[in-house]
Amino acid sequence: MTTGDRILDGVTVVDLTTFVTGGFCSLMLANQGAEVIKVERPGVGDDNRHSGPPFIDGESPYFWTINYGKKSIELDLKNDAGREALYDLVGEADVFLQNYRPGTAERLDVDEETIRSHNDDIVYCAISAFGQTGPWRERPGYDLMVQGMSGIMSVTGEADGRPVKVGLPMTDLITAMWAAFGISNALYRRERTGDGEYIDLGMLDAALPWLSKQAGKVFAGESPSRMGTKDPVLAPYQTFETADGYLNVACLNQKLWKGLCEAIDRPELADDERFETNADRVEHMDELEAELERTFQELTTDEWMTLLVDEAGLPAGPVHDVEDALYNEQTEARESVTSIEHPEHGEIPVIEHPLKYDRSSSGFESPPPKLGEDTRSVFRDLGYDEAELDELTDRGAFGTE
Repeated sequence: MTTGDRILDGVTVVDLTTFVTGGFCSLMLANQGAEVIKVERPGVGDDNRHSGPPFIDGESPYFWTINYGKKSIELDLKNDAGREALYDLVGEADVFLQNYRPGTAERLDVDEETIRSHNDDIVYCAISAFGQTGPWRERPGYDLMVQGMSGIMSVTGEADGRPVKVGLPMTDLITAMWAAFGISNALYRRERTGDGEYIDLGMLDAALPWLSKQAGKVFAGESPSRMGTKDPVLAPYQTFETADGYLNVACLNQKLWKGLCEAIDRPELADDERFETNADRVEHMDELEAELERTFQELTTDEWMTLLVDEAGLPAGPVHDVEDALYNEQTEARESVTSIEHPEHGEIPVIEHPLKYDRSSSGFESPPPKLGEDTRSVFRDLGYDEAELDELTDRGAFGTE
C-alpha cells in the first residue's frame, strides 16, 4: 500500500473511549488512514486490554482485534497537567470521541463546550447507552442490556426456549459503525461548511433501525417471536441438520424452490398444495421443515454442497465454526485475514476490513499499541521539547510511577 492515498489521511482522532463502542469506531477510522490517538488511564489502560482469558503472553488478542493501527498515550484526566496536555492535543485534532455515561465528561472537563473552546471546528462524538437526553440517560448500559431492551433477544433463540443473546457484542458493533458513519459525514460536512459538529449517539437508538423486518411486523399489528433460524416471511430460509452437521438453505422465490425440490430429488414437494407459494410455505413452515430435514439428514453437508451449490447453483452454505469462517479458500483469496509484525509477538493475525477501493487504499499500518508507548512521541510531534515533557511527567500528567 502506498502511504498518502487513504481517504482519511491527515485526519487526527483523539479517542478517550474504552471497550468496543468507541474502540471499533476509531478502528474503522484508522483502517481508512486516520491517525488515532488512544488516550488511556495511566498504569491501567483500556479495560479491554484485560478482557479474557485467553491471553497471549499477558496480552488480550481480543484487544488486538479492536485496536490495530492506533497510538496509545497515558494521561491522567483528573490531573490539571494531564487535562492541559489533552487540550493541546485537541487543538490540533479533527475528531474527539468519548463513551462516558452522561455527566462524566462534564466532571472531567472534557465535555463538548470545553473541548470546543480549544478547537471550534472539531467533530465531537459522545457515545452512551441511552443518549444524552431522556429519562434513561444516566443509566449504565452494556451490550447485554441493549440487546435485551432493543428487542433483539426477544426474536433470537428457539421458539420454546428463553431469549438468547447474539453470540457477539452486536449492539456495541452496531453503535461503533453508526459512530464511524456519523463522524465521516460530519467531516464531509466540515469540508463544505467549515463548521464542526456534535454527535449524540445512544446504543439503544443505534440498534432499533436494525429491527427492520421485525419492526415491519409490529407496524402491521403483529408480534414477532423467536423462530430459531427460521424467517418470519420466507420459507425455506433456515438451518437444517445434515448427516454430519448443519446446512443453511435460502430458497426465497418460486424458481429457487422448484430448483431445490429437483436437486434433493423430492419433486412431489413442489406440487404439494401446502407448499405451493411462499405464503403457503410460511403458513406450513413446521411441516415443511419436517419434510426437508428428513431428506437433508441422509447426506453430509459437503455432499449437499456439491448437489445444491456446485451442480444446481442454489443458495446454500455450511454453518462454519469461527476458525473455519476465518480460514478458508474464499477468505484466503480475498485476503480477509492477514498478519502484521508485532515488536514482541512476531507476526500476529489481522482481520482486514472489507472495503476494497479501486482508486484509494485502506488497511492497518501498525500493530495494536502497548499501553502508553506513544506518549512522549505524540507530544514531541505537537512541539513539546524534552524539558517540557519532563515537567509534565513531574506534574503527574502521565500518571505516577
